[in-house]
Amino acid sequence: MPKKRGYHHGNLRQALVDAALELIEAKGPTGFTLSEAAKQAGVTPAAVYRHFEGREDLIAEAARQGYEIFADVMQYAYDKGQPSALAAFEATGRAYLAFARKYPGHYIAMFESGISVNRNPDLAAVSNRARAVLEKAAGDLSQHIPPDKRPPAAMFSAHIWALSHGVVELFARNSPGTQSPFPPEDLLETGIGVYLRGLGLIPPDDDKR
Repeated sequence: MPKKRGYHHGNLRQALVDAALELIEAKGPTGFTLSEAAKQAGVTPAAVYRHFEGREDLIAEAARQGYEIFADVMQYAYDKGQPSALAAFEATGRAYLAFARKYPGHYIAMFESGISVNRNPDLAAVSNRARAVLEKAAGDLSQHIPPDKRPPAAMFSAHIWALSHGVVELFARNSPGTQSPFPPEDLLETGIGVYLRGLGLIPPDDDKR
């Protein structure tokens, strides 16, 4: 039975987002209709259009809320790793994996729905806030690299973002027919280690790895 969770608490808009997140997780971002989201929220399909222009608008709001959580998670990880630039940087990479596991509906809406982060100003702003945390962590750490060998912080952070995203997509979200030979956390940690060794930021015999 669908949960009647729309009008009774006075927040139909959020009830629809919550319903969409459940459907996104269960069926994917293109696997449900607005009518299903309305039914899940316990309202009529017409009620959806009082708050959202269509399904993509609803998914965009789910993504925006996801980026808000993601940015806070990344900032917390960065702050927890201080004052060590290396610890802060590594913590943000692990936070990416933790977020994907804890908030799969948001993660899919953000990264797998095809919704552009530039769809609206609010979504673009919070997306930039999240990315800025990892870029700041990369910038802090890259100060230990000689200027003539130092990659731009945006490139540095993009590499780690791509590595983290790849581990999540291939091995942490139960992709059909795919099974990791190692725990995703280990893959991410050792992958980051290889990258940082290549930049000379940790020694080859670092006993943490």
